[in-house]
Amino acid sequence: MLRSLHSIPGLIAALLVMLLAISGAPLALNPALERLHTPQPAVAQVSVGQLAGRIAGHLSGIEQIRRTPSGSVIVYHSQDGQALASTVDPLTGSVLAPYTPSAFARWVKELHRSLFLDTTGHAVSALGALAMLLLACSGAVLLARRVGGWGNLLRPLRGSFSQRWHAELGRLTTLGLLLSALSGLYLSAGTFGLIADGSQAEPAVPTPVSAGPALPVASLPALQALDLNDLRELVYPSPGNPQDLYSLRTTAGEGYVDQASGALLSFQPYAGAHQAYELIYRLHTGEGLWWLGLLLGTCALGVPLMSVTGLWLWWRRRQGATPIHDNSTAANADCVILVGSENNSTWGFAHTLHQALVMAGIKVHSAPMNQLQSDYPKARHLLILTATHGDGDAPASATAFLARLGQNPPGPGLPFAVLGFGDRQFPRFCGFAEQVQNALAASGARPLLPLDCIHRQCAQEFQRWGQALGAALGLELDLQHHSQTPPSHDLELVESVAYGAQVQAPTRILRFKAPADGSGQGLPEFQAGDLVGILPPGTAQPRFYSLASSSADGVLDICVRKHPGGLCSGFLHDLQAGARIQGFIQPNPQFRPVQGSQPVILIGAGTGIGPLAGFIRGNRARQPMHLYWGGRHPASDFLYEPELKGYLADRRLTALHAAFSRVPARGYVQDRLLADALALRRLVEKGAQVLVCGSRDMAKGVIQALDEVLAPLNLSVLTLKAQGRYREDIY
Repeated sequence: MLRSLHSIPGLIAALLVMLLAISGAPLALNPALERLHTPQPAVAQVSVGQLAGRIAGHLSGIEQIRRTPSGSVIVYHSQDGQALASTVDPLTGSVLAPYTPSAFARWVKELHRSLFLDTTGHAVSALGALAMLLLACSGAVLLARRVGGWGNLLRPLRGSFSQRWHAELGRLTTLGLLLSALSGLYLSAGTFGLIADGSQAEPAVPTPVSAGPALPVASLPALQALDLNDLRELVYPSPGNPQDLYSLRTTAGEGYVDQASGALLSFQPYAGAHQAYELIYRLHTGEGLWWLGLLLGTCALGVPLMSVTGLWLWWRRRQGATPIHDNSTAANADCVILVGSENNSTWGFAHTLHQALVMAGIKVHSAPMNQLQSDYPKARHLLILTATHGDGDAPASATAFLARLGQNPPGPGLPFAVLGFGDRQFPRFCGFAEQVQNALAASGARPLLPLDCIHRQCAQEFQRWGQALGAALGLELDLQHHSQTPPSHDLELVESVAYGAQVQAPTRILRFKAPADGSGQGLPEFQAGDLVGILPPGTAQPRFYSLASSSADGVLDICVRKHPGGLCSGFLHDLQAGARIQGFIQPNPQFRPVQGSQPVILIGAGTGIGPLAGFIRGNRARQPMHLYWGGRHPASDFLYEPELKGYLADRRLTALHAAFSRVPARGYVQDRLLADALALRRLVEKGAQVLVCGSRDMAKGVIQALDEVLAPLNLSVLTLKAQGRYREDIY
């Protein structure tokens, strides 16, 4: 519901909101530009009387002095029967330049206020402000859900490039857009008479006035007592008319000044409604608050980019929706699949499972988790596939699931299995799937399988879960999930370095370049830590390997261990220099060190050293980096040993701590962490970030060791994850 509340106004009003933002930005920036070119007297430095007297020394035929909220002073005067306007120096009264209102500014203001449609346009602009308000509020709530609560709003964001750009811009601009939208709605309500705009009648003209000759304007006591910063407008009396008065408007109210006595007459303070309206007007336009106008204008400039990224994300969600064929009714289904998805990607896996079960002769009903029913009369199994939104929250199609389950649980004893989809970078990996597992068990349903979780929609892990599910159901299930792959690039092998044969763990460092055939196709853009997808011959399912280099290095490096029966690893190990393969890049921005002065702790084992070595290779700023790595034997599988020694020498690598499991003083990377606990605690106290790459079992051992290391600091790996300082690339 909340995502719909955010998406629907955005889709309907995208062009209108962008138009209002683009037209509002220059209007909001204008007060800052105006102030930049205008001298600003200090409070009580210049009175209105002083300035009027100084202006009289430079100009004749003065009819009106007006001060803008940004501090510019404009004098309307006549010379030889010609009406003129000049901008003057607020300190000296000298003429700065002729004043000509900007036709462009007037055009933009009319576009922003009414779209050149008069009353109808004012109403449309008000609807645009309302849409912006809904988008800002719903976006803020969605962002808070995504990062795990309002207290985490300032922590690093994760997700795809478009997701992070959209969320980052929203985080930077939401307050400004909220202020613009709310103040715009208030002003629109005043335009249509829905609220008081503070309009009030002019003060009554006093009669009679003092007799006698007119005093010089600089000598009028009322103007001598009025600070220039409080002036709005001073209208001069008609020349030669001793009964006429000066008309005065200030920030506090309106009145008249007797030209003979200089007394302030019939002064009428502004009512509270007028002052409130003026304050809202200033907050909306930035007039008189140049710094606020600068902020609001900058926020408005972010709207077009947010609109584009938002539309792109919506389109990707729409493209990710997978239609379910052969979908039996809930009343007739033997097996029910309920799906919790945020961006529709989980539906692709549900479709694969649905079709495999249908091919096995089972009647299957697939539906969103929010459509949970209390009774599935023929169902023998309930399968839940759910993503987790943010830090343990329900995805969009499962927000009502737990409430519905509590009110109307399915039949007692119904066998169920829950498969979670998530990202290990988040502290509560598959947190919502855990809630669903526990809630179903508490409702009386019977677990068919233990809870299982898939990291970053890994097709191989999904296939493994399918085999376990098939065994539990007495079926042969081969869940071959094929996601859409990006365009591939030709890669030519230029070097293959073999390791690990003596310890029965054959491993190769494979180095590829763009083919030198004159095709003009170079390497794609990538960073160390990104993934390269490779399709081995005869398969449609890519295998992914972490990159140990960046495109700036001119090569694409991967570390590959040969697994018994492994199609892709065997294929890659058999490649000879000059062989060509096809590969595509899958960005992995979540697994990169944050640049800065804080230390970086790199932890890995085996081929997990690949991206870690890539980070070190690219560390030209000499950010402190400490590598903890585990292998089998230093004489057999010390991957990147020559390069690492060079990095130590040129200080791209600060310290190297290697552990080997097949030497007399055997140990694992976890042992090196525990042995170096004091130094690690000091690094963490300095704000160190931790990046871990390797097998799932190794990652579990690292977490246990680091929790023990961090305990004296009252910290844990979970705490570091919540702070965005612990990141994993686990396989």
